[in-house]
Amino acid sequence: MSRLVHTGQVIVDLVLQVPGLPERGGDLLASGMALTPGGGFNVMAAAARSGAEVVYAGAHGIGRFGDAVRAALGAEGISVAGPPLSDVDTGVCVVLVDDGGERTFVTGTGAEGRMVPGQFATVAVSPGDVVYVSGYTLAHPANREALLDWLPSVSGARVLFDPGPLAADLPVDLVMPYVDILSCNAAEARTLSGKDSLTAAASVLGGTVVVRDGPAGCLLAENGVVRKIPGFPVEPVDTNGAGDAHCGVLAAELLAGADLATAARRANAAAALSVQRRGPATAPGHAEIDAFLGQHG
Repeated sequence: MSRLVHTGQVIVDLVLQVPGLPERGGDLLASGMALTPGGGFNVMAAAARSGAEVVYAGAHGIGRFGDAVRAALGAEGISVAGPPLSDVDTGVCVVLVDDGGERTFVTGTGAEGRMVPGQFATVAVSPGDVVYVSGYTLAHPANREALLDWLPSVSGARVLFDPGPLAADLPVDLVMPYVDILSCNAAEARTLSGKDSLTAAASVLGGTVVVRDGPAGCLLAENGVVRKIPGFPVEPVDTNGAGDAHCGVLAAELLAGADLATAARRANAAAALSVQRRGPATAPGHAEIDAFLGQHG
């Protein structure tokens, strides 16, 4: 069975519900708090809930955060490719979610940012697999080196790259020669392309591109030909993890044999369901997406 091989980072999210961002030197009382695995976990959980076989190939640590990550991966049926690093725990991201559902991040890096040379050497990738690459990997020198040493050996699998919000400050050009599908949000597409128009951005980025545009859905570009896959406007309560849900379901559907447009429509539905729930890993399951699409034509 073909798999999603995730090469990014899983961390622990400390999610705080706040009325707005505090002023410098100020303080706020959060109306809600949760400590939950996040980062790459959100993508993998979304794919697993849509029926994909998933393996986490990134780094993880010892200690309570690393233990929490491995327990959460196991609960979703996601396998872990390698042992934990022996001298550091997994890192934490503080996520501030305001009353409008928008989120702001502050990340403290741990084991997930310290991949060792040959990190992926034991990860067997088969034709038909989807290899997920995160832009965050490029932000950590050790992770970047491990990934770039390994990517040229990936043959027959499709590489899905999500550059993430740090795209403007990352050497994304280093991985683009190996990328089969680029998935990014509207802001990232504009940053990477230098174009204000999303249609123009999707067109010039080259190859196969998915531009996520919130409730409007997404744009698909294949060899410069752009088409729109409409979204499902809903009232959001928390947008944290919506892009991850989109990427995970997109990957799962491609692994199941769906064409890109069908996969993107189901990914749009997954993102719409996700933003109606609080928390980062809120992707729906396959049957729930079926029911949602049945209600929306």
